[in-house]
Amino acid sequence: MSKSSTFNRRRGVAATAVIWQLTQVLWVGGLWMLYFGLLPTLAKVGLAPLLVEDIGKLVASLLVAFAAFCAGLQVLVLVQAEGLRSLWRDRRGQLLLMALLACVVYFALRMLLPELMRWQLLCYLLLGLTGMLLVLQPQPGRARRARH
Repeated sequence: MSKSSTFNRRRGVAATAVIWQLTQVLWVGGLWMLYFGLLPTLAKVGLAPLLVEDIGKLVASLLVAFAAFCAGLQVLVLVQAEGLRSLWRDRRGQLLLMALLACVVYFALRMLLPELMRWQLLCYLLLGLTGMLLVLQPQPGRARRARH
């Protein structure tokens, strides 16, 4: 194990890639699995529709909070790898900021105007679509190396 600067940089890039992918899989996959996996399965098992709806509301709130945490962690990884300017100039940073904004609006609607369920669903779907677009983007640190 060498103590050269290239050795430490490679190790840091590998750790960044692992953190980036793990958080992305957890929050984006969780959001989509709720509506395409868990809720249809609960309805097919035969639970009452109101019970399935209540479970969906509760789990959706927990997943949005978890998505906000993971997106915040991805923001930190992106800033560490690419710099602070990458939040505004990079597509990954813009998508992460949009995801965080969708989380904030979701909880603001949930607290202030709980009767606007369709707007909450819109924020949830916007968060899920933003996550899917983020999955298509390269990991921080690898985009520049792939171009050269």
